[in-house]
Amino acid sequence: MPVLVMKFGGTSVANPDRIRRAAKRVGVEVAKGYDVIVIVSAMSGKTNELVGWVNETSPLYDAREYDAVVSSGENVTAGLMALTLQEMDIPARSWQGWQVPVKTTTAHSAARIEDIPPENIMAKFAQGMRVAVVAGFQGISPEGRITTLGRGGSDTTAVAFAAAMGAERCDIYTDVDGVYTTDPRISSKARKLDRIAFEEMLELASLGAKVLQTRSVELAMRYNVRLRVLSSFEEQSDDAGTLVCAEEEIMESNVVTGIAYSRDEAKMTLLSVADRPGIAAAIFGPLSDAGVNVDMIIQNISEDGQTDMTFSCPTDQVMRAEKAMKDAVAAGQIEYGDLMADTDVAKVSAVGIGMRSQSGVAAQMFKTLSDEGINIKVISTSEIKISVLIDRKYMELAVQALHDAFQLDKAG
Repeated sequence: MPVLVMKFGGTSVANPDRIRRAAKRVGVEVAKGYDVIVIVSAMSGKTNELVGWVNETSPLYDAREYDAVVSSGENVTAGLMALTLQEMDIPARSWQGWQVPVKTTTAHSAARIEDIPPENIMAKFAQGMRVAVVAGFQGISPEGRITTLGRGGSDTTAVAFAAAMGAERCDIYTDVDGVYTTDPRISSKARKLDRIAFEEMLELASLGAKVLQTRSVELAMRYNVRLRVLSSFEEQSDDAGTLVCAEEEIMESNVVTGIAYSRDEAKMTLLSVADRPGIAAAIFGPLSDAGVNVDMIIQNISEDGQTDMTFSCPTDQVMRAEKAMKDAVAAGQIEYGDLMADTDVAKVSAVGIGMRSQSGVAAQMFKTLSDEGINIKVISTSEIKISVLIDRKYMELAVQALHDAFQLDKAG
């Protein structure tokens, strides 16, 4: 039988009633003739509770024991989902990561999936099991220890299973009914997209859209796994939600597909840096080693052998970046006059595969912001995106204005 992967997030399995609702959706797909692999998250709020207990017990915790504790939330959900399906007379069995096995690296709390052998689950399907309920977010290291994949890891688990099992599709059930042209909480004109290309979804996810975890989209694009994002709380039709698929499956679309934003951005500027070969490596090497996620980078025109270097990073990494730069100075790697941090900025981005073949998008974006009196601090572009840093107080205005300017409330 064809295989379908269905993933249910924490809000979708927050209590026994919601687990029953999710199980009914699984039953519908089983009735259509699918063997189903269900990936479940921990019940809403449980992972935070478990993390809190670990921190309370041992602030400088052993990462291996952290994973042992934090992964238990998914185990509970998987068992309850399997029991619920059994009560519906659907042959189901729960699986923990090590039982499949989901083979991962040894990086506890941030492991990456290396292999999912399909033999064990496929053998059970052949014996009459119709649903395998797998605990998401977890796996097993080469040393035989439980590992976890980091926040949002259940999305990654679901896509990895779809790739490993040759699934027809991977359905991600969440608390929203699809991918929108922008955040509906900011713009009432936001429109649900029927389809979106992998590359566009990857850009939107990395730029602040929280519908799908970035690693899961990367994996889906690499293995061409068709993803569907749906709501757990609304009645579904065959064309419900948003399909994330290859660009070739999208006939026509707007030049710009969506407007993304990230509220928690910081702009950092190193003043009076020596303009010489290797200076960029001397700056961004230590930042990388310190785990600072640098995004936009601008180097100003050199004057008298000195230049200014500006970059953006998440606000919660500013202190780490400042320490990395001071340590680099102490080690004799770099010298600079001053380090300025502006933590009151936001990033707003326009994304669309149509930008490849259409000129004038940047000009329209910049004019729209200018007409609203919004000053641009930093600009960054790629083949299918344009991002700007602006004062945070103008973020919602910018999103609404750009959404209107590119007429995203209308289908392409």
